[in-house]
Amino acid sequence: MSAEPFALDIGRASLAGLEMGEGLAVVFLHAGVCDKRMWLSQMEAVADEGWHAIAYDRRGYGETVSADEAFNHLDDLEAVLDRLGIHAAVLVGCSMGGGLAVDFALRHPGRVIGLVLIGTSVTGSPWTATDVERMIEAAEEDAYERGDWDMLNRVQAHEWLDGPRAQSGRVSGPARELFLDMNALALNKPPLTLEEERPSAWRRVAEVGAPTLLLVGDEDFTALIERHDYLSEEMPNAFAAVLEGVAHIPSIERPDLVNSMLLEFLDAIGGEGDDEDLDEDDGDEE
Repeated sequence: MSAEPFALDIGRASLAGLEMGEGLAVVFLHAGVCDKRMWLSQMEAVADEGWHAIAYDRRGYGETVSADEAFNHLDDLEAVLDRLGIHAAVLVGCSMGGGLAVDFALRHPGRVIGLVLIGTSVTGSPWTATDVERMIEAAEEDAYERGDWDMLNRVQAHEWLDGPRAQSGRVSGPARELFLDMNALALNKPPLTLEEERPSAWRRVAEVGAPTLLLVGDEDFTALIERHDYLSEEMPNAFAAVLEGVAHIPSIERPDLVNSMLLEFLDAIGGEGDDEDLDEDDGDEE
């Protein structure tokens, strides 16, 4: 099954996306060092099992183009769903994409069938780092301040693909090539300076009642592993698992593992996507 491209004009942006399959919607939200291509294996897997897979590049990433205008990724996600005629969906997010999914679930609980959050960010969450992690963060800051985007890309591949405590180059081959290409596109895009700040969700995660699969790699940043543990305790309908031997982008490092866990989760919640039940339950919260 091949993915069909689409483009949606929202404000002065043209958001580029892919979709495949039919059925209940599964919307994939990419990490801040990737684009929609990080999900190609997962999209194919869920489409083959009777789901409608959708992924798009947010402003500042991939094939999406945008003028430097005031915007909010949360409003863009809502507009994408509305334009595609999707009332409710399963949201699958990694890192910043996961943070967006959490924010959307808090604002529109009736539009979220379930959540899959991988190494997720949470708006307003704390951050701590070990000494080793601070060293690589310092290398990242140095490359950024010098405007050396090629070096910054390589440092971020170490941080996010290999893992901050792992040997640089631990992940090689097509996965590394894809990461470097996705992140290079984002690093070289014109800056967007007018993104609207979203309110903190950190103290509200217990309000997210949708069934949630929490995943984190044991090679990821310590703060993200600690956050994973906190969310597993706070979110009332969460199932949590730590993935051994992978870092922040397991969808391209170990697609087989992610696909199997994602499909198991979707199979478990598939009966909960009845449109009439969702219509009765719909509501917006700010």
